[in-house]
Amino acid sequence: MLQGFKDFITRGNVLELAVAVILGGAFNTVVNALVESVIMPAVSWAVGAPSFDSFLVFGPVRVGVLLTALVNFLIVAAAIYFFIVLPINKLDERRRRRLGLGPKEEEVDPQVELLMEIRDALVEQGRAPGPEGRVER
Repeated sequence: MLQGFKDFITRGNVLELAVAVILGGAFNTVVNALVESVIMPAVSWAVGAPSFDSFLVFGPVRVGVLLTALVNFLIVAAAIYFFIVLPINKLDERRRRRLGLGPKEEEVDPQVELLMEIRDALVEQGRAPGPEGRVER
C-alpha cells in the first residue's frame, strides 16, 4: 500500500502540478501588484474611480459589486495575456524558427487519418455518402 502511494507521489505529473500550484501562488502576487499598482491607477486617472459598487443598487441587491468584479477579472486576464502569454509565445516562436523547427503540428490519431483517407478516396471515386448516409452511385 505504501509503495503505491510512493509511486503516485513520485510520478512526474504530480510533481509538476505541485510546482505549478506553488509558482501560481507566487505569481499571483506579481499579477496583483501589476494590476493594483500600475493598471488600476492608470484607469482611475483616465476615467475616474474604477469602482461600480454603487452602480445599480436595488435595495440590498448591489449589481455594481458584481460588475466591478467582472471588470477586475477582465483587467487581470488582459494583463496576463498581453504581458505574459503573448511574449512567451513570441519567444517560443523565435526559438523554434532559430532551431529550424516548423510550426507545431497536431498529431492525428492513426484511425482518424485512415478514415480521412477512405473518405477522400470515396470522394474521388464519386461514391461519397449522401445526406442520409447512403452511398449514391
